[in-house]
Amino acid sequence: MKHRIVVLGAGYAGAFAAGNLARRLSPADTEITVVNAVPHFVERMRLHQLATGRDLTFRKLSEVFAGTGVRLRVARVAGVDAERGTVALTTGDDDNGTGTGPGEAELAYDTLLYALGSTGADHGVPGVAEHAHDVTGLSQALRLRDRLAGLRAGGTVLVVGEGLTGIETATEIAEARPDLSVSLAARGEPGAWLAPAARRHLRRALDRFGITVHAHTAIETVEPARAVAAGGRSLPADVTVWSAGFAAHPMAAAGGLEVTGSGRIVVDRSMRSVSHPDVYAAGDCAHAIGDNGNPLPMSCASAGYTTMQATAAIIARLTGGPVPTTGLKYHGNHIGLGRRDAIFQMVDGAARPKSWYLGGRTAARLKSGVIATAAWSIVHPTFGMPARRRRPATTTLRPGPGAETAAA
Repeated sequence: MKHRIVVLGAGYAGAFAAGNLARRLSPADTEITVVNAVPHFVERMRLHQLATGRDLTFRKLSEVFAGTGVRLRVARVAGVDAERGTVALTTGDDDNGTGTGPGEAELAYDTLLYALGSTGADHGVPGVAEHAHDVTGLSQALRLRDRLAGLRAGGTVLVVGEGLTGIETATEIAEARPDLSVSLAARGEPGAWLAPAARRHLRRALDRFGITVHAHTAIETVEPARAVAAGGRSLPADVTVWSAGFAAHPMAAAGGLEVTGSGRIVVDRSMRSVSHPDVYAAGDCAHAIGDNGNPLPMSCASAGYTTMQATAAIIARLTGGPVPTTGLKYHGNHIGLGRRDAIFQMVDGAARPKSWYLGGRTAARLKSGVIATAAWSIVHPTFGMPARRRRPATTTLRPGPGAETAAA
């Protein structure tokens, strides 16, 4: 019986991991299944661009994994049972690929790679779920796209959050729709983590786009046409875009895995769950400690580091080799400021900003190159595939249910 590897999520972390595992493990002894809620590889770093009307085409996962041996299941993950080694799935009309219609299914695994990413964190603020938009997923970005397209000249857009997503979303909207009044609400100062020169560059960009910055403004309530800040201050907003942080899905905790207070899976240096050794985590859902001793932030860069470490560890343990250590060093931030401007802020080993930065058109081209390279590496999983892939030293199987059972 083959060793069953199940990868949950086909974002930057999950899709890259599945392709990497397929490149390096023999299909004679391993079976790799990817579960994803949508049939496309969604470039999350470009969803704010999609929301503002850019024409983007996302590659079908069936095409991405064609010829790799990876099995694709388009379904939503309903739950994980870490004790039994199973994943509960909810399938739609065409999700399960069998023509049997909607229903529920159970997928068993011997090794699980949990890469379901993160969702927007509303921090318990009333009205966010009902009235605010975000760009954390494809459906959310398309919903915001439709709402922005329906705004007439003079409409007001409030972006809440001074992090990378908030800044990129605000500048992208302001550039695409100069006829709108765009503002940014920040608990502190936008770009406070940047070096002084980079902060000045950011302020100039926000001024150039005509974005009104409400610094040191905590939003306490979101309503249909406004947001209310601490002290009762009212900020007009025909559209509120919530970008005030990310959160891990509570599913991991509910499934019995050890998690942090924020719901991220606690892993060791090899990205292996400290509570369940047959489970690995990568990307935003993993609480991984970087080489500087601090937890890696939720970011695309962290997804890359943790995925490379997790896949290397899985392959090594299956094939009987030593587990290699890949670098977990954070190098900096890249912030898009519309189509023709960006900031690259480098950091030192302690994640403190270096005094120099790269900005302007050169930084924008570099950022575009980084995004394109990340997408290319995922949609070409067979690139460099060796003629002979490694076979597991032993095929370790979990006791329990069969490989897959379905319940209508």
